[in-house]
Amino acid sequence: MEQNLKAFITVAECGSFSEAADQLYLTQSAISKRIAQLEQQIGKKLFDRIARQVSLTEAGSELLPRARRILNEYDSALQAINDLSGDASGTLRLAISHHLGLHRLPPVLKQYSQQYPNVTLDIEFMDSEKAYEQILHGDSEVAVITLALESHHNINSKKIWNDPLRFICACDHPLAELQRPALTNLAEYPIILPGLNTYTGRIIQNLFQQQGIPLKAPMSTNYLETISTMVEIGLGWSVLPETLVRDLHVMPFEQISIERELGYIHHMKRSLSNAAVAFLEMLQKQAKSIGRD
Repeated sequence: MEQNLKAFITVAECGSFSEAADQLYLTQSAISKRIAQLEQQIGKKLFDRIARQVSLTEAGSELLPRARRILNEYDSALQAINDLSGDASGTLRLAISHHLGLHRLPPVLKQYSQQYPNVTLDIEFMDSEKAYEQILHGDSEVAVITLALESHHNINSKKIWNDPLRFICACDHPLAELQRPALTNLAEYPIILPGLNTYTGRIIQNLFQQQGIPLKAPMSTNYLETISTMVEIGLGWSVLPETLVRDLHVMPFEQISIERELGYIHHMKRSLSNAAVAFLEMLQKQAKSIGRD
């Protein structure tokens, strides 16, 4: 039943049998067989397949949230049994933002895997906003992300790093010639923004909206490394974390200071496994060491 439910949830989320098969490292026929078995057990059709489009039936829509809860409870039961030994073991499901996975977490993950060899890390790299939803739905136990601008009553969040943001452009961009640039100067040139659906994009948008300054034809992408490259070749200016400045020109804005907060979140109503507690303790130690620097 567990494998059938997992196949059902994955097909529902992907909207495709072939994509679900790729995600679960199965053949498409194996996925179809599991869905057929589940439909036989339930006695209802779960998906409509019309012109290569897959959509949930009414029965499928009713089953989906319950299937998620069933699998979460099953995983929690297995983890609770593993935790009876008092050791950190089992599987720790982490959702990690792309930027943090590249620039902040590798040393922590290396130390954790060495210190807790009995824990299997199941890591998904994704946008912070998607990771937030993963925690809300119970699909991951802990997420390490750019923290949301607004809090949610079911989410416990803890800041680990401050992440200063810098106004940057190519070294040969006209803005690089200004000794004391103003936000109005920036508005005269194209900007390459993180997506407006991202926390970082909203921080930048809010800054200009508060000043009543419209931005000129923004291009956007959720990948900060892509933005850095586009700025470097002169397609526009942007606002990026210090870790991505590299050979770019940092514009001197002495009176304006903006930053993101990076840290971890977990669901307040979910009991954390020993493996998760050990991971969070390691992150907390890093936060304390940063505070002493």
